[in-house]
Amino acid sequence: MTDLLFYHLETRPLEKVLPTLLEKTLERGWRAVVEVGSRERVEALDAALWTYSDDSFLPHGVAMGGDADAAQPVILTDGRQNPNAASVRFFVDRATPRAEQGYDRLVYIFNGHDPDAVIEARGVWRALRETYSVTYWQQDAEGRWSKRA
Repeated sequence: MTDLLFYHLETRPLEKVLPTLLEKTLERGWRAVVEVGSRERVEALDAALWTYSDDSFLPHGVAMGGDADAAQPVILTDGRQNPNAASVRFFVDRATPRAEQGYDRLVYIFNGHDPDAVIEARGVWRALRETYSVTYWQQDAEGRWSKRA
């Protein structure tokens, strides 16, 4: 059964959390596609991934209008495509998971300070908990992840 991981942001922003999760994904030999809620946020995350660390490099590309370099290990998109045949799909900035095929893992990251995002996350949990093996991770005060469900 495909894993669906919920990550509830509380202390560290997406721009700090996403690079670490993507690095761990690549360390496992997986490719990733990151579905973002809007084109503007794709551009902002693209810039953040280039500059998140002075001593690290996260190779990635952007799919706008359906075009993307399929050789990239990470693709950012505001659409549903999977141009790099990724086995992991991230949903961020109000992009929400659906019943997806062909992925080993789905990762849903939502902002705990946005009441609408929390409501959406609860709805996604209810809608997909029978379809996937779901786990819920929440940040503690130091930004570390604790498994809550």
